[in-house]
Amino acid sequence: IYIYQSTLTVYIEQLKNLTKRVEIMENGGHSYTELDFELIKLEIKEMEILIVQLKESFNGSNIRNISIIVNQLEIYDKNNVLVIRRELEALKKRLEDCEKNNTKPNYPSLPSPDIGTCEDGQIINNISEPFVVQLNVMGSSYLYGGWGRDSLLGADQNRQWVAPLKTDGRIMDVMYHYPSYNDLTLYTNRGHKYFSSSEMGQGGGMIMYNNMLFYSCCNSFHICKYDFYEYVPSKAALPGATYTNRFSYSHTAWQDIDFSADEEGLWVIYSTEENVGNIVISKLNATTLAVLQTWHTSQYKPGTSNAFMVCGVLYATRAISTNKEEIFYMYDTKTNEEGKLSVPFIKRKEKIQSLSYNPNDHRLYMYNDGFLVHYDLSFTSQSKPKSNIIHFKINPIQTK
Repeated sequence: IYIYQSTLTVYIEQLKNLTKRVEIMENGGHSYTELDFELIKLEIKEMEILIVQLKESFNGSNIRNISIIVNQLEIYDKNNVLVIRRELEALKKRLEDCEKNNTKPNYPSLPSPDIGTCEDGQIINNISEPFVVQLNVMGSSYLYGGWGRDSLLGADQNRQWVAPLKTDGRIMDVMYHYPSYNDLTLYTNRGHKYFSSSEMGQGGGMIMYNNMLFYSCCNSFHICKYDFYEYVPSKAALPGATYTNRFSYSHTAWQDIDFSADEEGLWVIYSTEENVGNIVISKLNATTLAVLQTWHTSQYKPGTSNAFMVCGVLYATRAISTNKEEIFYMYDTKTNEEGKLSVPFIKRKEKIQSLSYNPNDHRLYMYNDGFLVHYDLSFTSQSKPKSNIIHFKINPIQTK
């Protein structure tokens, strides 16, 4: 209980410090960003988790103090702080009800949104607002990396993993894992795997699949796998793959080889000299790392900011401003068709270091300049006019 109370005290001090920072910025003529208030909302959600655990011993005085602070903040930003204030009021009321009934509150589950699926030729039609989970555990200097949950369809979704790269933006020598989402947000019960010099990876293209971490081997065209069941590494050559920044994404170095997973299985996205730097897609055997089949696209990989697979369809993104990204290209491995489309979405920070899809919750997981972010996807049929896609066939695919 003392630990939780101490954590709440830290949050209160952070809010007080934010008040002082806003005063300084106002007096100095500087502006502050929407992300500052997104982080306040995140801290409030973390406090809510703690309050449930402290329902019998916590008297609510700290919440009342926070309300006073938010009232002070309100004079600086009506639009953002009023939303936070409403959340605090709802939080305080649930706490009072909890203390009155002396029972754990039974929060109703939100209804599942009608987001559709990617089955039967449906494609991504919309991407939600970004949800900022938190800054990565290593801090703001660690801008590059990846994070998420196990992307094998049907896998346990409690475990969370985070793999920040070293500050050089290249080397992966550690991966952190947490037994639950609450542990991730509270930085508790953290486990880790340190990679030896022979096991290290490079770039933010890693992914967890069936309790195994797949990543690009350091300074090599080999692909690596670390099995957390057997605690053993393995690797295999990816024929023809370029590496060491030959054809990485436009804003992210060292991501020549990028792993992805969807309803169809495990994939790897990369480029070859033979395909003149255009994106190559290969389906992998997750056990042996053997390439099962390969598709060559006409989309130049350095002309994209990132890419991922959903239901056997490759989606590629590009930046259209410092705070907005767009899915602009797709390739369907079932029909061998490419297409141009426009699905814009907001990003909180300028650069995307990794972007991966999880078929269990239909979410995109983004590592965004050190912040852990996720998005909800919705789908619509290709036959609907509003999807606004231009399709065209390309040369026959190469299979192996």
